[in-house]
Amino acid sequence: MSAGRLLSVLLLLQSRGRMSARAIAEELGVSVRTAYRDVERLQGAGVPVCAEPGRGGGYRLLDGYRTRLTGMTEGEARALLFAGLPDVAADLGLAAEVSAARLKLLAALPAGAREEAARTATVFHVDAPGWYREPERTPYLPLFVDATLTQRVVEARYRRWRAPQEVSRRLRPYGLVLKSGVWYVVAATESGTATAPAKAATYRVAQVLDATLSDERFDRPRDFELGAYWASYLADFEARRYTGTATIRLSPRGRRRLPDNVAPEVVRAVDATATAVGGDGWVEAVVPTESTMHACGELLRLGVDVEVVAPAALRRAMADTVGALARAYGVTGRA
Repeated sequence: MSAGRLLSVLLLLQSRGRMSARAIAEELGVSVRTAYRDVERLQGAGVPVCAEPGRGGGYRLLDGYRTRLTGMTEGEARALLFAGLPDVAADLGLAAEVSAARLKLLAALPAGAREEAARTATVFHVDAPGWYREPERTPYLPLFVDATLTQRVVEARYRRWRAPQEVSRRLRPYGLVLKSGVWYVVAATESGTATAPAKAATYRVAQVLDATLSDERFDRPRDFELGAYWASYLADFEARRYTGTATIRLSPRGRRRLPDNVAPEVVRAVDATATAVGGDGWVEAVVPTESTMHACGELLRLGVDVEVVAPAALRRAMADTVGALARAYGVTGRA
């Protein structure tokens, strides 16, 4: 039984008045039999659902009965989206609102549904940050939440990778994205016009050095869709990320270790291009690379289980690094 579905039935009856079992079933995408069972469970839990037979009949709540869900504040209703993500809510500065909204939601549920919701909460946990990484400090994230929701300009000082590293920007935040534990704000730096909308860009919130919320308002483009923008941004990022290729050889152990040490795109490339070399299980494959130094650092994680065949610059970088390591440990030749 889904506590969420029972709550949906309850809210449907409260908001729409009388509904037939078939109408409830169509609204929730379940069978009519399931709709009947859900109504019976609501009745069994003490919710005053009245049945009216005949043409034009159906189910309705007893006159005067209301749930307490409408008692939520604007902030609590906003925070309800993150009720199952307490760490995310805390990052956004919505921890208190989430806690209050959750208590009101549970209090409004019938006893049986309340127990089901509480039991469900004990068997799911979301941990957004990736492995081997400390959570980033994002002291200005709540400010960007406020700016995004109230459509106000943010005066920000930002640290980027290319020179000059520290720049000042007047950001018009369109939305926030959490990617593998890292927060990004999608924002425009210009107001744009109806015929020439402002171009949005992506900023890592942890790289914001200082930010001030101004009183200046902006209009978020009506046709801007955050999910579509992010999908396009990721596709463009991947296209720009890899600028070359390398031919490598991998031992059987190296291939097994590959997913834990390199990007998924590299693993897929090995799977797609691997051909056997010799009779000892080694394979040769062509993989995408970002830069010589990045590829060198990534492939060195595999140690003796990888050999770079080409390009020469990458092969030389691998050899130089291994040579430097050998000298650092006092190894000058083969034992």
